[in-house]
Amino acid sequence: MSKKKKTHNSKDILRYYCNRIKKNAGSLVKWILIAFLVGFVVGGISSLFSHTLSTVTSARENHPWIFYCLPIVGMLIVLMYKKIGKEDGGTNQVFSTVRAKDEVPFRSAPLIFISTTLTHLVGGSAGREGAAIQLGGSIGNQLGRWLKLDDADMHVIVMCGMSAAFSALFGTPMAAAIFAMEVVSVGVMYYTALLPCVVSALIATNFAATMGIDPEAFHVVGIPELTMWNGWKMGLVALACAGVSTFFCLMLKHAGKLFRKLFKNSYLRVLVIGSVIIVLTMLLQTTDYMGAGTHLIASAIEGGDVNSFAFFWKMILTVLTMKIGFRGGEIVPSFCIGATFGAVLGSVIGLSPSLCGAAGMVAVFCGVTNCPITSILIAFELFGFEGSAYYIIAVAVSYAASGYYSLYKDQTIVYSKYKAQYVNKSTHM
Repeated sequence: MSKKKKTHNSKDILRYYCNRIKKNAGSLVKWILIAFLVGFVVGGISSLFSHTLSTVTSARENHPWIFYCLPIVGMLIVLMYKKIGKEDGGTNQVFSTVRAKDEVPFRSAPLIFISTTLTHLVGGSAGREGAAIQLGGSIGNQLGRWLKLDDADMHVIVMCGMSAAFSALFGTPMAAAIFAMEVVSVGVMYYTALLPCVVSALIATNFAATMGIDPEAFHVVGIPELTMWNGWKMGLVALACAGVSTFFCLMLKHAGKLFRKLFKNSYLRVLVIGSVIIVLTMLLQTTDYMGAGTHLIASAIEGGDVNSFAFFWKMILTVLTMKIGFRGGEIVPSFCIGATFGAVLGSVIGLSPSLCGAAGMVAVFCGVTNCPITSILIAFELFGFEGSAYYIIAVAVSYAASGYYSLYKDQTIVYSKYKAQYVNKSTHM
């Protein structure tokens, strides 16, 4: 009797593990296939988006008079969102979707595509990653609905879309995969999405490369041996960058409130402040601050030679642009702010301006997004590993010193930066 019972138990155990392996294998295959689909679809649309931005930027550079249409185009963008995207929450709505509180409407994709294109056409000081996150999140959400995924899986496919779009535009698949999991709730990583985010990011990057979109890369020069003294210098650069990132977040937060208070009519707001942007650009006598500012990043990191106040003017013009109704994003401008500020500071303290520009770029990015792992991966993918110790120092110090501030009002610091405990603290206190 005991022998039969033992045999029966062995069969039950074997059946249990076979069913478990079958279930896990099925889930693995399902998410690889879904990630491939998301990577191809989002990678294709993001490639088209990237080419479109390049085309309109070239058009503006060849026809400088287009810049003077900035206030009028701004009013058009405001009108579009009033009539079509009344409930559009932008990037924050994507974060809410991942946290199971909301859905990203499919209309967000064409809206952000068109509005960001118009912003770059007229020379608004804006990036493109906000559009990438919304494009990817919106398309991922729609694909999930067509595939009839349940609520839990919907959150994962939205993160897949975010990773694919970010990766296609920037050519940093590992950073893109981790960013989608890290940015929503700081201190909590959505590891369930690791495999699909990695696969979708890699597929999107390769797809974008076949479409002629080359990954970003910068050559950092003058990297010295890591000594205690050089380490302290890099820590000082990172501390200053943390202060810049905090100031940038506060400016973005309070400028929007100030503009709404001064100009209750949104059309008047974009008309007046848009005209201020034109006047300020004319006084500065440069077009360097139009668009995302990628050329300034290259000048700071590869040449170490930038205007001492480039970071300040880029910050001011980005705040003016993004808080009156234009669309795009603040991450690439934050790259530009960090790179130019770091290069200037490196010249002052006697550390390679090229190295400090690269470290400043990821330090400010970390400060405004609270994503240290993503920041380190961006450094490795864009700059290589030669200065890795310096980049890690910069990111670590900036993360600890930048406080509870963020570009995204729906981002939450779940785990404290300063004590080993949960805090569930809003980044927009």
